[in-house]
Amino acid sequence: QVQLEESGGGLVQAGGSLRLSCAASGRPFSSYIMGWFRQAPGKEREFVGAIIWDGESTVYADSVKDRFTISRDNVKGFQYLEMNSLKSEDTAVYYCAAAGGRWRQKWAPSDYTYWGQGTQVTVSS
Repeated sequence: QVQLEESGGGLVQAGGSLRLSCAASGRPFSSYIMGWFRQAPGKEREFVGAIIWDGESTVYADSVKDRFTISRDNVKGFQYLEMNSLKSEDTAVYYCAAAGGRWRQKWAPSDYTYWGQGTQVTVSS
């Protein structure tokens, strides 16, 4: 089992940047594919991006491609989401998640087994 905890959320102006962190504890962090999802009020949870076990491959939703970057540190047991050029539509609760299985290009929330509690990101226009 893996326990996940996000941090780094907050209020930022449009065009600004923010970095989210996800600390993992429990089973070996490097054995999981890690992902980020977000959920805005009244909307379904949506995929933001994912990173493979060794960090060599990433995949992003079209809405965040070229603005967001995912990375991981398997030694420290952390995953990161670097968010640049933030827009008001990026406002949401952001969740860190862990998945087993094989790497793929499309991810749904049901593909992930473990979840953090979420951290709020608010972008003011």
